[in-house]
Amino acid sequence: MNKPAIGITCGDINGIGLELIVKVFSDPRMNEICTPVLFASNKTVNFYRKLAGDNHFSFNAIKDFSRLSNKQLNLFSSWEEEVAVTPGKLNEIGGKYAVLSLQSAVKALQEGSIEGLVTAPIHKSNVQGPDFSYTGHTPFLKHTFQAKEVVMMMCAENMRVAVATEHIPVKEIHSHLSTELILKKIEIIHQSLSFDFGISKPRIAVLGLNPHAGDDDLVGDEESTVISPAIREAKNRNQLVFGPFSADAFFARGQYAHFDAVLAMYHDQGLIPFKSLAQGEGINYTAGLHIVRTSPDHGVAFDIAGKGIAQPHSFLEAVYKCVDILRNRSEYEAQRANPMKKMMPEVTSKLVDEKIED
Repeated sequence: MNKPAIGITCGDINGIGLELIVKVFSDPRMNEICTPVLFASNKTVNFYRKLAGDNHFSFNAIKDFSRLSNKQLNLFSSWEEEVAVTPGKLNEIGGKYAVLSLQSAVKALQEGSIEGLVTAPIHKSNVQGPDFSYTGHTPFLKHTFQAKEVVMMMCAENMRVAVATEHIPVKEIHSHLSTELILKKIEIIHQSLSFDFGISKPRIAVLGLNPHAGDDDLVGDEESTVISPAIREAKNRNQLVFGPFSADAFFARGQYAHFDAVLAMYHDQGLIPFKSLAQGEGINYTAGLHIVRTSPDHGVAFDIAGKGIAQPHSFLEAVYKCVDILRNRSEYEAQRANPMKKMMPEVTSKLVDEKIED
């Protein structure tokens, strides 16, 4: 596989996204891994380059993809007007240009000008408008690329945690869950572990919804009426699926280490233990799309924006993982085209083993 062109969105221009991008791509070795394309504007990026002080960050400004450089970050102009950047402030400007960056990057994906996408964080409230009425990147990408269903999967070296429901109020979780939904999520996870992560016989754990996984229906019956039927049907499809597990004991006892992925029923059930155990290096991957999209596992962090103290580990991991998944997909397709060719046994490519030290 040739070095892929990876699109980078700037996220909320008042958050930590552009600071992280400057830090990550100040290291010229990143250009050995991919051809990065940032979707923003010269003046906005220069604001954060100056804020970072003495660094080796530089970029190649382009207005069309015929002028991509393989030796430095490329900056595709997504807007021309001068924009007031106010780090740490939640305002309409931050949301407006986050959406412009995302739309510009998605257009490039659709046209084949880039091969993968890494998205910097946006704030859900200030991106709302006529051109963007979604609760985040995941539903927007699901709609744009016409996927019937997708899965938000958090990935780290030691675990992968997916969620059956995403950004919805806790009081509505019950009404969103169904056997059909859970079964579809399991199917997508299973396919992604094989196709995107190179795991031939993935093992998937499914968590219960209620305390103690319902405790034999004493504290809720969703486990027996909704979740277990989905697990049984997945097993009938020859998938290695287990559960439902009591969420607290599952993570406390380290059971997650015995599985290739875990399906949680709702956002906090999965993400609280994930972020606690991933040690700041987790990433978010949207499984179920025909394109590859990753992001860091944190938000805009307005409280530290503009202070130069944001840590780039998760964003760096998101870039690595985007490249890795593209590589794994290429190898998977090559194996399908030539079944006699032995697939590489590694779950991820050697790029992750050659991580750039800070």
